[in-house]
Amino acid sequence: MRIRKKKWAQPELDQCRYFIKEPKSYFGKWQTFFNNDNEIQLEVGCGKCSFVAQKALRNPDINYIAVDIKSDMLGVGRRNIEKLFAEHNKEVNNIALVAFNVENIEELVSADDNISQMYINFCNPWPREKHKKRRLTYTTKLNKYRTFLAENARINFKTDNDELFEESLEYFKGSDFDIKYITYDLHNSDVKDNIRTEHENMFSNEGIKIKYLVAEKL
Repeated sequence: MRIRKKKWAQPELDQCRYFIKEPKSYFGKWQTFFNNDNEIQLEVGCGKCSFVAQKALRNPDINYIAVDIKSDMLGVGRRNIEKLFAEHNKEVNNIALVAFNVENIEELVSADDNISQMYINFCNPWPREKHKKRRLTYTTKLNKYRTFLAENARINFKTDNDELFEESLEYFKGSDFDIKYITYDLHNSDVKDNIRTEHENMFSNEGIKIKYLVAEKL
């Protein structure tokens, strides 16, 4: 997702107690940041944080690490998180915002962090053959995720892109993940409590069906 430069974003993030300035310092010990033993889940490419904000609000006993490479995006996300929690008179205490390149995600979390679920929502489809290895669902990426995902951890993947979805199915199967759920029309499926992202609403309004799967680490 492209976003214009926002001069206020980094200064606001620097004052945010749940924006992690040195995320590698928590490698293998993210529970020390949250100061509890609650389950930890991870969203990569969190964008404007509407998804993780709603997830965290609904599940106060689960901790969430939300990662995006762009601080400008995370600045907008922080405002969205604060707004939603304020509307419900709640304090934000189960989110960590991290500016980090997902290409190096194995340097951010480890097996000791016991990540129970991961979310990949509307990632770049990289349609050209020579660029497909950049996909967040590509085999090499999935093998990286395996290094830190807990036993039987699940990856939740949503996309509007048919080709990406079909090829991702093969990536998951080839990386020792078991497809536990699949739908080619999420909004007309039996999935309960689906949280829509900005991209999801945009594509759905255009008449594009949302594809969704849940894959479990074997």
